[in-house]
Amino acid sequence: MGVIESRSSSKGLAGSAKGGNGRSPLAGVVERLTHIQPGKHRVVTCYLKLEPRDRSRGKYLIKVKNRVKSAIQDLPRLGLERGTAEAVARDLNRVQEFLRNPGNLPHTQGVAIFACEGIGLFETVPLPVVHRSRLAVDGSPLVRELASVEEEFGRLLTVVLDRSRARFFEVTAYESRELAGLHSESTRGKRFHSDNDGSSGWGEHTYNNRIRQEKQRHYEAIARELFAMDRRHPAHGIVLAGTSESSAVEPFLHSYLTERVIGTVRLNPKDATPASVHSATLAVREGYERASERALVHEMLEGIGTGWGVNGLRPTLKALARGQVRSLLVNSDAGEPGFRCGISGRLAVTERECRGEGEPIPVLDIVDDAIEEALRQGVDVNVVYEPEARDAIESLGALLRFR
Repeated sequence: MGVIESRSSSKGLAGSAKGGNGRSPLAGVVERLTHIQPGKHRVVTCYLKLEPRDRSRGKYLIKVKNRVKSAIQDLPRLGLERGTAEAVARDLNRVQEFLRNPGNLPHTQGVAIFACEGIGLFETVPLPVVHRSRLAVDGSPLVRELASVEEEFGRLLTVVLDRSRARFFEVTAYESRELAGLHSESTRGKRFHSDNDGSSGWGEHTYNNRIRQEKQRHYEAIARELFAMDRRHPAHGIVLAGTSESSAVEPFLHSYLTERVIGTVRLNPKDATPASVHSATLAVREGYERASERALVHEMLEGIGTGWGVNGLRPTLKALARGQVRSLLVNSDAGEPGFRCGISGRLAVTERECRGEGEPIPVLDIVDDAIEEALRQGVDVNVVYEPEARDAIESLGALLRFR
């Protein structure tokens, strides 16, 4: 894979990616975990990012160790019975020991782990993307991110082309499937070579003009095929790939397809495989999401003065409790303990804020719980990693659906 170019947009990728039978590959896992009844026991939920930068020099494991250590230290805050707390500590250590062995890691860019010693639960689920690495202790498995993965990823179309061929791939969260391709006639050779006797009747201008016309017909055919594919089953993003021809097809696309081009990447159509296309498409999508996050942060900062944006833990949690949040923005480095009000269910930074709303229930990380609450409400969640945009978010920020 070569150089990636991504496009900036304030719109996230959304859609659905179902299996051939219309059922999500994760549906069975989510259904099973949802019906678990731990009783007096507590379930440890771990979501872990495993992108290349996380795997480099075992960075992911350092994050896990720090989170496990912090969770064990904070267990007394949860007010659990001694036996329950000790079981949770063992589950936290089990998760850490499992992740310590690189052979246990999936090849995907994320994983979810659910552990509860009291009911014999230890389940790992490979994930194509994870919002951010987080660790939680709760009365049930936190499965909302699992349930939303494929819907958030959507269905992408990737076309890998050169001057005479085009291969089309449907890319979902977990796989890439090749569709019917195109092959166009083309004149062999890259440069004009004149004949000494001039018998061919071709001049250099005629030769080059023919090459241009062949390319134009080829790009037009690719654009028509993408349009037809999208009409049959709308895509939520388009990736253009090739050696040096990828971006050349864009001017021939229908305007509403052009708006959904999320980036380009260098791939040789002769060597492309479903696996390499899937990996390259995920990389392009990642770059697109980072650019989208920068645009969202800018929109949030602009919206503070007009009442359409908020920045900071307290105002964002307040907006989330009111159902005002359209897009939640999360500083990837943020995290601190907090509370959930026993009656209202509202998240709060201090116990005092729950006055009149029930007994304050401690939570290990209020930022992680805010992500879970946003997923419950069907809110667009954006964890921001780009340093400049990330640092502009005071732990949490949001774009609002109403003032």
